[in-house]
Amino acid sequence: MNKKIMSTGLFWLWLTLVVLALDIGSKQLVIKFFWLGESVPVIPFMNFTYVHNAGGIFSLLANEGGWQRWAFSASTVIIVLVLLAIMYHSDKQKNLPNTTYATIIGGALGNLFDRIVHGVVIDFIDLHIGDWHWPTFNIADAGICISTILIMLDEFCGLTAKQKR
Repeated sequence: MNKKIMSTGLFWLWLTLVVLALDIGSKQLVIKFFWLGESVPVIPFMNFTYVHNAGGIFSLLANEGGWQRWAFSASTVIIVLVLLAIMYHSDKQKNLPNTTYATIIGGALGNLFDRIVHGVVIDFIDLHIGDWHWPTFNIADAGICISTILIMLDEFCGLTAKQKR
């Protein structure tokens, strides 16, 4: 690979491939071994529950008739392209920003894959306390949310302030 590219934040795209493989692989296992709506307890506060999400995060716009599939797909492509450009212009040594961007890209592509192939996003991680359930999500969603929180903490708390910006 080009030496210039390997010195940029694009070096971290290997992490994108890891997140993408874990996300798509886990969803394929759920599709193969669960029926839609099936829920299996894993640990006291978590079930694997196979659901389809036609909307965005937390099922946002899930009941809007189908246009949202293409709107979310288009916005995903734009976000991925913007993050790739940011990573290209970033130094490889900026570990936290680049790893979070790579993880977001992997998660975004995992959910985009679902929208294109299945028409919906496959979700299966169901966290709960008693009868209260967090919206069901997947590995892609977890990577996107954790990385977004880390980016915000970095911006507001200066986690990487010692690194040159």
